[in-house]
Amino acid sequence: MLLYVSIRRFDKPKSKPGGFISTCFFVIMLKISILYRCNQYSLVMPTIKSLNKWANAHTYYPLDLLRVSLGVFLFIKGIDFMSNSQILVDLIKPVQNLAGSMIIIHYVAPAHLIGGILIAFGLLTRWSVIVQLPLIIGAVLINFIGTMNTANLVIASVILLLCVFFVFYGSGKHSVDYYLKMQQ
Repeated sequence: MLLYVSIRRFDKPKSKPGGFISTCFFVIMLKISILYRCNQYSLVMPTIKSLNKWANAHTYYPLDLLRVSLGVFLFIKGIDFMSNSQILVDLIKPVQNLAGSMIIIHYVAPAHLIGGILIAFGLLTRWSVIVQLPLIIGAVLINFIGTMNTANLVIASVILLLCVFFVFYGSGKHSVDYYLKMQQ
């Protein structure tokens, strides 16, 4: 019956723009039903199921590696700002006349150090990332206020996107948060 409908649709003039697409859909559905009835479909299913099981079992590793690399990057940036505070002073120079610029200088390095460690281990990840968000937003905006440095802008934008992602995603399966949750 489906074969008759799909062949008959080829004979009709194309009055609708989606006629060809719907015809192709019917032909594909017909082929799937023939494969299913001939039991050839069952040969493909174990392979797809095994690939899905493997993908579901290993999806956490890349995201956890991304979280750890974000934490290590922020930790190294904190060490860099503490060891060479002139870099941080030069970065904040466009907004040095605003109130609280000295507080910003003393807040950035320890926040990156402690937040980077917590993010890397996956302990209080969402809170640590939320603390990092104002700093990273400031790092993106400082490129538009002061002199434009495209490398810093790209790095700060990527880190901002990662931080926003981990605010929603959380710490992942291989983290201290997950371990403590499973202990309860």
